[in-house]
Amino acid sequence: MTSVRCLSLFRHTTLLCAALAFSLGSASAQIASTDNLHSVADSSTESSSNAPALVEDGALDIGSLPAAPASGGSGGGQYDNRSHGGGGGGIMSHLTYEVGGGFNAPTSDSSPYITWGWNFMAGGGYRFNRNFSAMIQYDFVHSKLPGAIINQAGATGGYVHIWSFTVDPMYEFNPRSAITFYAVGGGGFYRKVTSFTDPIPQYYCQYFYGCGIIITNAVVGHFSSNQGGWNAGGGIEHRFAGWNGDGKMKVFAEARYLDVLSPAVTTEPNGLGTTTIGEDTKIIPVTIGLRW
Repeated sequence: MTSVRCLSLFRHTTLLCAALAFSLGSASAQIASTDNLHSVADSSTESSSNAPALVEDGALDIGSLPAAPASGGSGGGQYDNRSHGGGGGGIMSHLTYEVGGGFNAPTSDSSPYITWGWNFMAGGGYRFNRNFSAMIQYDFVHSKLPGAIINQAGATGGYVHIWSFTVDPMYEFNPRSAITFYAVGGGGFYRKVTSFTDPIPQYYCQYFYGCGIIITNAVVGHFSSNQGGWNAGGGIEHRFAGWNGDGKMKVFAEARYLDVLSPAVTTEPNGLGTTTIGEDTKIIPVTIGLRW
């Protein structure tokens, strides 16, 4: 009986110790797990201290934020349909060029001495601001002579050539628009050459056909003069939009009053008949071209 009781007591004691050991192990594991969670939480707290703080809805003052920088694209460009000229960008951004051609008609004062013809012009200059620019311009004018003047010289044909270098300021009235109006005028140096022609035989050679005698109009007499002159007029421009609405290229059409201050002349050009030309040469060139 004593042995059975001792065995029973030993078995209960063993079971109690095992249960106690299991309980201690579980508690230790929970403590370790809790410590790990606290460590992770502390680490998250430290990391979040360097991150931007979240703001509750309605707590952000929009007025305190800095204004966004203005977009360069909305302004269009220096020479677009909304604005052009002036501004920075260095001297190259202020340079402007033009080329064109057209016809010219005489005024009533000069019609006895010059008739209709054609003209060519080219120039370059500097744009000071949106409205104002100045061009250095080359012009070439070709016009025929009236029959009465040709008959005085005893020739069968004749023409006038006028070429010039002038300084021509230009003012645009509405430079921000795609269609603009402008006034232009100026003055400078003019050279006028009056030539008379006759058909004469000339020896002429061609590569495929050989040489022979042909009849051509050749200059048989001329006289010239150098003087000042001035012009004034206006025109209309249309600006091309370009790829991004910032085009510089413009097509223009203009008319000017041109007064070449040539002197009155009575001469016998190269032995031809006595020819009289009145003073001043007044014509109206009409020109169509491109400006950029």
